[in-house]
Amino acid sequence: MICTHCQRDIADYSNFCYYCGARQSRAADGAPRAQKRLMRSVVDHKIGGVCGGFAEYLEVDSTLIRVIWIVAIFIPVPLGLIAYLIAWIVMPLAPLPMPTAAAPSSPQTPQAV
Repeated sequence: MICTHCQRDIADYSNFCYYCGARQSRAADGAPRAQKRLMRSVVDHKIGGVCGGFAEYLEVDSTLIRVIWIVAIFIPVPLGLIAYLIAWIVMPLAPLPMPTAAAPSSPQTPQAV
């Protein structure tokens, strides 16, 4: 891809030119960037995956999110519990992660008896 400011060749999908520092708006022939979606987690869940989903979306530790929910539940008006139930109903479940390719195993050689 070519920098729109200094016209130098830079790596595809670069956000900034590493020669002049100009922000690149978008690669002309590149694929669109993936957008983050707020979804319940299928890999980091205790009850409904809501806290794990928020943690993945915000890119923080799920324990911190769980502590915040617990504190919100014990506030005199239990808005945390109501918000959790609404989020559990409204947030879609994330798809299962793609399995990694298994490493090919070495062929077994017969053992001499």
